[in-house]
Amino acid sequence: MTSPFKHPLLIRLAHALLHKAERSQGENAAVLKLDPKTLPELYATGTPDALAHIALLLETLTQTGWVALRAKKQLPFQTLADQAPALVLLDAEPLASWSGFRPEGPKWSRELVRQLAVPGLLTVPNLPALLDYLQRNPLAWFQNLPHTECAIALNQLAVTCKSGAPAYLREISARHFKGHSKILDNREELLRLLGAQDGQFLEAPVQLLVSLPPRALRPKEGHSFSAVLFVENLVSFERMANLRQAPWSDVALVYAAGFKGAAKRLRTRQGSSIYWRHLDIDTGATVFIDWLYSYDAPHESMGVYFYGDLDFAGMQILAQLRQIFPSCKAWQPGYGALLSLLTVAHGHTPASAAKEGQVDPGMTGCEYSDDVLLPSLRRSEQCVDQEAWPVIS
Repeated sequence: MTSPFKHPLLIRLAHALLHKAERSQGENAAVLKLDPKTLPELYATGTPDALAHIALLLETLTQTGWVALRAKKQLPFQTLADQAPALVLLDAEPLASWSGFRPEGPKWSRELVRQLAVPGLLTVPNLPALLDYLQRNPLAWFQNLPHTECAIALNQLAVTCKSGAPAYLREISARHFKGHSKILDNREELLRLLGAQDGQFLEAPVQLLVSLPPRALRPKEGHSFSAVLFVENLVSFERMANLRQAPWSDVALVYAAGFKGAAKRLRTRQGSSIYWRHLDIDTGATVFIDWLYSYDAPHESMGVYFYGDLDFAGMQILAQLRQIFPSCKAWQPGYGALLSLLTVAHGHTPASAAKEGQVDPGMTGCEYSDDVLLPSLRRSEQCVDQEAWPVIS
């Protein structure tokens, strides 16, 4: 995707949003309200052309996927300024790189970097690059620790990295940070600076629970299943696997715990583990394994679908699934039923289910989702959990 033009207004907003994220230290998603103080241009102008220009600038930034624009539902004769607009940070690293943002880091981190710069304290491949990284990306674990103890942890981690020995990332984290397994999550750059090789440290494999259709329900063509349906929630997966009905009678059902099921490592043998819901799987298991890990054309032609909650998070999962299964579509039998509930006001507000933080994905690439489901979610400002259908007595 082409980076947007570096308009001063966009650079200013990007830096304000990144500064807010820096202050929050990752505790919550950074949100920048586009109020008269932050974006006075939006409120000072009165011409339609000027408003359209500002809206276009914001659109070019949101199209990158680095940020999202959140706003209330537009009423007649309202402009963007009347909709309480706000920018939500989605991906800080490319936004910072594009805008030239240089985080200062908290005071304790700046002092730690100064102390670690003493010659001979750290034995790492590239000390200046490591100190620059720690300046830009403070390691919260180090706060309130003596700098000598921080240096020991980094030196020991560097030895592990330079050994080249493969291991699970969270095992390495727990080993070097007093049993804390999540310190090194999303710290690929740090590990690379300490000497790690690409792919040396693995994330935990995605666990796929698979239910193949019973022999009596398998397609007449001799295949083990006619399509693959990813199901977001475990209760729905169990219900559909227990009581097969016509829309999914000969479909392979897959449960992978929401967003985990859309991880790119899903299609690698090291990145995912398959568990079978029934022992009676025979050759269907081989067919499924070949389909999952093969990128050959015959397997890519298999229909792939996703069925989850009718909300923005569900649509985001669909969009991510389409990155590894480009033909993946929203499953119309399920989503059509949920949409029917939504249209008769049988949905719930995001606030009632702690879903206020969900971000509209904009576009998923699936025609049914983009033309039908997402517009309905925006109009109704409600959502429906997938457990509402199918209702099986």
